[in-house]
Amino acid sequence: MVTKQPQSVSLVLLLSLLLPLGPTWHTAAQRCPQTCVCDNSRRHVACRHQNLTEVPNAIPEMTQRLDLQGNMLKVIPPAAFQDLPYLTHLDLQHCQVELVAEGAFRGLGRLLFLNLASNRLSALPQEALDGLGSLRRLELEKNTLEELRPGTFGALGALATLNLAHNALVYLPAMAFQGLMRTRWLRLAHNALSVLAPEALAGLPALRRLSLHHNELQALPGPALSQARSLARLELGHNPFTYAGEEDGLTLPALRELMLDHGALQALDPRAFAHCPRLHTLDLRGNQLDSVPPLQGPGQLRRLWLQGNPLWCGCQARPLLEWLARARVRSDAACRGPPRLRGEALDALRPSDLRCPGDAAAAEEGEGEELAAPAGPRSPPGAPDTEEGVQPCPRLCMCASESRHSACEGRGLRAVPRGFPNDTQLLDLRHNHFPVVPREAFPGLGHLVSLHLQHCGITGLEAGALAGLRSLLYLYLSDNQLSGLSAAALEGAPHLGYLYLERNRFLRVPGAALRALPGLFSLHLQDNAVGRLAPGDLAGVQALRWLYLSGNRLTHVSPGALGSARELEKLHLDRNQLREVPTTALEGLPAVLELQLSGNPLRTLPDGAFQPVGRSLQHLFLNSSGLEQVAPGAFSGLGPRLQSLHLQKNQLQALPALPSLSQLELVDLRGNPFRCDCQLLPLHRWLAGLNLHVGATCAAPPSAHGQRVKAATAVFEACPGWAARKAKRTPGARGAHMKGRRRRADKVGRQRGRL
Repeated sequence: MVTKQPQSVSLVLLLSLLLPLGPTWHTAAQRCPQTCVCDNSRRHVACRHQNLTEVPNAIPEMTQRLDLQGNMLKVIPPAAFQDLPYLTHLDLQHCQVELVAEGAFRGLGRLLFLNLASNRLSALPQEALDGLGSLRRLELEKNTLEELRPGTFGALGALATLNLAHNALVYLPAMAFQGLMRTRWLRLAHNALSVLAPEALAGLPALRRLSLHHNELQALPGPALSQARSLARLELGHNPFTYAGEEDGLTLPALRELMLDHGALQALDPRAFAHCPRLHTLDLRGNQLDSVPPLQGPGQLRRLWLQGNPLWCGCQARPLLEWLARARVRSDAACRGPPRLRGEALDALRPSDLRCPGDAAAAEEGEGEELAAPAGPRSPPGAPDTEEGVQPCPRLCMCASESRHSACEGRGLRAVPRGFPNDTQLLDLRHNHFPVVPREAFPGLGHLVSLHLQHCGITGLEAGALAGLRSLLYLYLSDNQLSGLSAAALEGAPHLGYLYLERNRFLRVPGAALRALPGLFSLHLQDNAVGRLAPGDLAGVQALRWLYLSGNRLTHVSPGALGSARELEKLHLDRNQLREVPTTALEGLPAVLELQLSGNPLRTLPDGAFQPVGRSLQHLFLNSSGLEQVAPGAFSGLGPRLQSLHLQKNQLQALPALPSLSQLELVDLRGNPFRCDCQLLPLHRWLAGLNLHVGATCAAPPSAHGQRVKAATAVFEACPGWAARKAKRTPGARGAHMKGRRRRADKVGRQRGRL
């Protein structure tokens, strides 16, 4: 009996510990908020349409699916769901949510699906989605999001689908989706996107499908799209660009399906898709193409959809017909004319049916007008033969009522035409010749959003030239002969947000004119002859976010010259003649995210060169700047927000280690002649701790030439301190022993926690 007593005592103690767990667990499983329906067997809780203003606090801890749609939450506070660690599905649609606080979803490490659709979100804080490392699908459609800040989705490394359709996005900044390493489908349809930064889609290595239809893209954004090299399906329909060519730079080696339907395409270059070798299906339905050339490059093309285009089946269509047969491409093209072939399927015709001058059949029946498509639009609205009920349209122009786009591109016009439909939203007058835009040049176009006046030889805009354009958002004056602008010329467009003045003759920023544009968001002055930035040049543009001054002759940026633009996020000063970083001019700019200084003759970077923008800067470009020396404190102040640092193609033989830049996702050191000696040991150690490809190679000594700095351990082994550092890095037996102790301690801690 004495020997059995300890066992009985142990059994009693064990039962006393375990018995309370049963009732407690049962009670937790049975509790349910009064406004909800709980299915404990499936671990589902639904609290739909209950006018809730906060998340109920009595939801069972083991809940896996929580449906809160149709309530009035308005704000999702920090750690709102921290007591529900087992959630896998969370539905918050139609909850009038206006704000998601930073850390709102922390603790939801198992969440797979989050639905925030049909709310009132206009922005997402930088850390709003932290803690969702397992999330696979995020629904944000039908909100009012106007911008995306780089880093917003940085914590969503497992996300497969991101839905941002039906928002109010106007532009995509560089690295907008960084961190989405596994995202396969990105939905951006039904926004107002007109600008994609060249690196907007960088950092999406797994992206297979991109939906950009129903936006306001004015041209095919080839450089941006080409960042997503794994794309297999690209949807660009219902966008207003009128031309696609090889110069657009679309390079997508894996692309299989390209949708360009129901846009405003009027011309297609034969090599527009030459760098999409695997393209299988091309959808061009519902455009304004009267002819299509044989396409060069996409050798795997098998389907070409052309229904709804005004194809003219005359002589110029013969190459297309022959190519379709030779390349075995299926097409649904139908002839709009000549009358003899109207409605006929193109692939049912023979080349001899498409008559050319000199053909016997053409000579017998009279060649007339059917041998070639008319020079301008057939039966243009406004001409004498206009059908009753058709909207007016100037002669030689084309006005599409469905898309509200009017175009007179390349018609040899000597004056701005009049008589466009009053509901026109896009007007394309490129490649004409009218040196002066006169007063009230665009009467009755109060709904016009985008005006294209590139390549028109314009030397000036008269006062009142834009009178009445109260809805104008985009004004393209690139590639003209402008050397100045007046405020009086721009006063009629008070809501102008994007002003394109590249490749003109400006010697200075037209500061006085910009005072008429209080809402200006983006100013493009690349490739002019601006020599300096002076105080007051940007005095009237307090809302300016993007300033492009690349390719000018800037030698100096005066202190205070940029101070008025306190919202400035992107500053491009590359390809100028700056000999030093304009540090003092950067003071008072708390929001700068991207700074471009590449292509300037900088040579040296002093201590504290970027201190004024250290708290905000995320992307710094210093490539091709002739840099020979970087001071140890050159990057002081640049903390964990910096994500990319470009130092390639300089003359650096040495570079200090940069341990304070702990969140770098890209470091480019290619093309520098690094001297791999003991002075470079700190850099070697820093690079060895980075899980990044940096491209730094040794140029000297000869024994190390061509070796990667990161991997050239043999070069640095003889340096003082190498052995001590190596011993510190190598855990050895003691390290393994400590790891084992930590694992056992963690295990015991978890067991105690469960009890």
